[in-house]
Amino acid sequence: MHRILFILIVSLSILPSIGMAKQTCVPESQCIEMNNWDLGVAIGWGQKSNPLKDFNDIPLFFIPTIAYYGNNWFFDNGNLGYTLAEQESFTINLVTSYSLDRAYFYRWDPSNVFLERSSQMPTKATTNLALTTEPEAEFNTLETRNFTMLGGAEAFIYTRLGIVRLAYTHDMFNVHQGSEAQIKWSNGWEVDRFIFELALIFDWKSQAVVDYYYGVRPSENAYWSEHYQAKSGWNKGAEITTRYVLTDNWDLLLAVRYTQIADEIAASPLLIQDYSRTYFVGAAYRF
Repeated sequence: MHRILFILIVSLSILPSIGMAKQTCVPESQCIEMNNWDLGVAIGWGQKSNPLKDFNDIPLFFIPTIAYYGNNWFFDNGNLGYTLAEQESFTINLVTSYSLDRAYFYRWDPSNVFLERSSQMPTKATTNLALTTEPEAEFNTLETRNFTMLGGAEAFIYTRLGIVRLAYTHDMFNVHQGSEAQIKWSNGWEVDRFIFELALIFDWKSQAVVDYYYGVRPSENAYWSEHYQAKSGWNKGAEITTRYVLTDNWDLLLAVRYTQIADEIAASPLLIQDYSRTYFVGAAYRF
């Protein structure tokens, strides 16, 4: 954890020396106007695969957008932030966010409603390949994984090759007392009426976060509560969003995201696969 924090602090310290043109969004019509609410909704069909044992995949029918950016304070799909510094080459914010891991346990977790810019069949239980040396045991009902907010700092570095986001956050309500960090690169292109956005994401989760969400409690399974030892790990992901602009208010939307779950997390007997995929296709309206 200290190594991750050190890397982010060093990165933040060199931001003023990077002289690149600021790229805020593609195209400018997609930018959020200052001091005005940005409201929108995407309606269509999608699904988020659930790697948890005996849990259904998560259907997606609509994705709302609720955002407001003032001179310093901002609200973006449930997250609050405050801008400490903003230059042509970088922005530094204090920010809150919610942990993404709880979304696998609860259908209406905010992460399943506010995504970043049919009935389901039960998932068939199989033995996790990383733990095949032991026979699979029955699991009791899983205990509650509580919701929490994370708070910390983020920085956006604007370069000619895209935008880099660095973030470090910590549990604000002592639910798991863990920390998370992110390194994300994103870039966008506009071709006639098409808008393409690509992102590569590296999410680090501390041991406390992994143990809280994916560790096995004694009441759930006595054997694995002793034999699975949680460790920190990096999830790796990629996402691509394609928009076709119909009018000033309407877009056709296709979004695909793939997350490779860290080996340290996938080793948990609560998981049956080491990845999660999300896709959504529909129409987006901006008020």
